[in-house]
Amino acid sequence: MQRKLEKATFAGGCFWCMVKPFDEMDGIHEVISGYTGGHTEHPSYEEVCSGTTGHYEAVQITYNPDWISYRRLLDIYWKQIDPTDAGGQFYDRGSSYRTAIFYHNEQQKKEAEQSKRELELSGRFKGEIVTPILPAKPFYPAEEEHQFYYKKHPTHYERYFIGSGRKSFIEKHWGRIE
Repeated sequence: MQRKLEKATFAGGCFWCMVKPFDEMDGIHEVISGYTGGHTEHPSYEEVCSGTTGHYEAVQITYNPDWISYRRLLDIYWKQIDPTDAGGQFYDRGSSYRTAIFYHNEQQKKEAEQSKRELELSGRFKGEIVTPILPAKPFYPAEEEHQFYYKKHPTHYERYFIGSGRKSFIEKHWGRIE
């Protein structure tokens, strides 16, 4: 008997760079760019970027746990971010670009905490792992122009991915891009 689809929500800086690593994987049904963790209902991109809504740019992934585990999603997530940076990601600074794992149930919370502990103990990063693990809050999809940006604007996306420093950071710490 197949289990129902589940959701995973991750903030990793600019959401443009958080879609591609998860998109088109077996077991992933949908990846949506959006906003979560704040206090304003249905915020706009401009409102979130202003830093006044409390929201993070994030992706919400709908997945089939019979095909891909939450743990596998966490492993992919950690390889996309600088978990030691509390002020944003790469050259994107400010509260909307912070990292966070938003758990949807107690099992996700437990797995996220375990994966964070393992990353801390690995010694892969010099600084403290500051990515918080937080309960999921309402998720608001971003405007259409932000959905699947890497497919709609591949040249601009690639320039941004390289120019922001994300690509070189990932390669330095993980060896290759997943």
